[in-house]
Formats: sequence, C-alpha cells, structure tokens
Amino acid sequence: MVRARGVRKSYGSTEVLKGIDIDVMSGDVMCIIGPSGSGKSTFLRCINHLETIDGGWLEVNGHLVGYRRKGDKLHEMRPSEVAAQRRDIGMVFQRFNLFPHMTVLQNVCHAPVLVRKESRSSARAHARELLDRVGLADKAERYPSQLSGGQQQRVAIARALAMRPPLMLFDEPTSALDPELVGEVLDVMKGLARDGMTMVVVTHEMGFAREVASSVVFMDDGVVVEAGSPDQVIGAPQHARTRAFLSKVL
Repeated sequence: MVRARGVRKSYGSTEVLKGIDIDVMSGDVMCIIGPSGSGKSTFLRCINHLETIDGGWLEVNGHLVGYRRKGDKLHEMRPSEVAAQRRDIGMVFQRFNLFPHMTVLQNVCHAPVLVRKESRSSARAHARELLDRVGLADKAERYPSQLSGGQQQRVAIARALAMRPPLMLFDEPTSALDPELVGEVLDVMKGLARDGMTMVVVTHEMGFAREVASSVVFMDDGVVVEAGSPDQVIGAPQHARTRAFLSKVL
C-alpha cells in the first residue's frame, strides 16, 4: 500500500529526512515512534504530498504520489492532480480542524458531496453510519464547540473515513487530548485495525503500538534506526538509541 525509497526532505540547510525506506502492506498497522524532531510527522505528510520531497520517491497503492516519471526524472503533478490522489488517503491531524460553523453531520458529509460528487442523501446516510461507528450517533446535530476534544477527534476520524480511503494516516491523534480522553480515540482506531484498515500512525502511545501494530518503526534524526514487529522493536530493541528512548517513555 505504501512504498518509500530513499525519501529525503530538507528545510533550508536542515535535512529532516535522510533517506527513508519503508514498506506498508495492505491491512498493516504501522506505528512510527521516536523523539520529537525525528522526522516522523514530516514523513507522514510526505505520503500524501502535504510536504514535497527533495529526493527518492513514494508510492501509494502502486502509484507515485505527487509526481509522474518521465524517463529517469520525476516531475511534480499539477495541484488538481495531487488533490485527486489525496481522495484515497485519509488523514487525521493532532488538531481536529473541524469546520466550526457546520454541525457534526455536515462536517462528515461535506467532502464526499463536494469532492466525490455523492448525492447529499447518500453522503448523509453514510455519515450517520460512520458517526454510529465512532460512538457519536447522538451528536450529529451538535457543533464542534459543543463537543469534548475526544469527541471532536472521533468526528475527524469519521470525516476522513467518509471519503472511503484505502489508507489512513494518523499524526499523533491523541497528543492534543486530555489524558482521560485518549482511550476513546484509541478504541476507535483499534476498531479500524480489527476491520482491516491500512493505517500509518505516528504516536507516543506505546501501549497502542504494542497491542495493535503489525510493525513498528523507530525514527531518530531523520533516519529509520530500527524496524520490526512490536515484540522486536518495543519488547527487545537491538539498537542502543531505541533502548534509550524506550527507557524514558515506558
């Protein structure tokens, strides 16, 4: 579902990604862990071309993201073409980014109507199914300001799922939540994993990574230091840098 080879990204003279190689198979849940500033979120944003890359290449579902190949060179696609690719990649951010002037139901069905040209009745019916799935069927007519942070993040997940993406990206989805609200969002994500959704999750929730991930990647200073199953990377890390990180967060 996702293939990255030699992905590099710099901001000015600061190289944030230094040649990332990663494979995510369909149905996998990959958790990317590591200290702040290690390049985790930048890499996630490169997957759907919210950040352009300076070297290497990325494929989602067998197609280059943001670029087309001509000979041995990559040429960036037009914004409209990139937007079309993003329809198949759902993303949930640290901040919920809900439209404050729209109800919960309107937030969830807005993109399918606007982008996928679904009928309003079909989009609303699907939105209600998704709100039921994330445990918020009774909040459909509320506004974001009337919801807790955990509820808003669950709406954000439903909104991403409304586009029926084969791939979901989560950028530290619980980091902006009060501790007592974290569990309700992680429970929704566990349900998606059980249903076979392909997910790439940047997270500091080690319990979630240990329980749900099919693979764990530890990044530091723009490189993949260690990758493998949760039992390998979290349970028996081989690299001293991984062990030092885990000793502080577990």
